Amino acid sequence: MEENQLNSPERVVVIGGSAGSLEVILQLLPQLQDISSIAIVLIVHRRNTDDNVLEELLRMKSGLRVIEIEDKTAIQSGRVYVAPADYHLLFETNLTFSLDVSEKVHYSRPSIDVGFESAADVFRNKLIAILLSGANNDGTDGLLAVKDSEGVVIVQSPETAEVPFMPEYALKHLTPDYVLSPNEMVAFILSLVS
Repeated sequence: MEENQLNSPERVVVIGGSAGSLEVILQLLPQLQDISSIAIVLIVHRRNTDDNVLEELLRMKSGLRVIEIEDKTAIQSGRVYVAPADYHLLFETNLTFSLDVSEKVHYSRPSIDVGFESAADVFRNKLIAILLSGANNDGTDGLLAVKDSEGVVIVQSPETAEVPFMPEYALKHLTPDYVLSPNEMVAFILSLVS
């Protein structure tokens, strides 16, 4: 636990997405070579049969330290964490993750809403939540929780989303801090570590 406290991130960036979001993530991560003071957490709707293919792809394309989350994995700076298929992702106050198999939310597990809400409870104003492309309304309730906790809310600009329903739905129900293209997201995240 002491080591985890020494390596605890200054800010946590949680990125949620569904259909069309992988392309954006593959565009973002290779441009984020210095994430030494932050942690990035990816909550992406994925098939149960994916195994660790996603993690291997992200590792290969980005060169970053990409870790598939297991129960009690420590949250440390300089790492990209990926929520496993078929588990809701929860953030604990001792800076670890836990995995939950309760009912699906918006037909999804992991649910972006569940992840954003849990992260908001723990990280409050140190949280940046980014909602990407997708085909359902998962993520909007979680973004509202992030706003209530004084975290930063970013929604992908719908015109840059392969499947714009998810960001459009969010924009109908809340006013984010930023509506950004993928390139603008890179600049924003890099500003956190400079």
